[in-house]
Amino acid sequence: MYAIIETGGKQYRVKEGDTLFIEKLPAQTGETYTVERVLAVEKDGRLQVGTPIVEGASVVCQVERHGKGKKIIVFKYKAKKNYRRKKGHRQPFTRVVVEKIQV
Repeated sequence: MYAIIETGGKQYRVKEGDTLFIEKLPAQTGETYTVERVLAVEKDGRLQVGTPIVEGASVVCQVERHGKGKKIIVFKYKAKKNYRRKKGHRQPFTRVVVEKIQV
């Protein structure tokens, strides 16, 4: 059994027990977070696709921790104009474990 969910503007294919790094959630460590935007669910070889979401389906996740990703360097440069700008960015994330897929 697996589901395709949407969270943080991205889509993920998940099954029970999976660990995901998703966009930062407004939930504390140790709490459960329910994803309501389930786009598709496969159960017993039968795929149920939503229009756009599957009614009554949800995915329950356990929040493990919050953190920041690797640093990305943004460097702007214009040749012969003495224009240089260097900036770093670390995207915040939430690590979750999928506990249950409810249909």
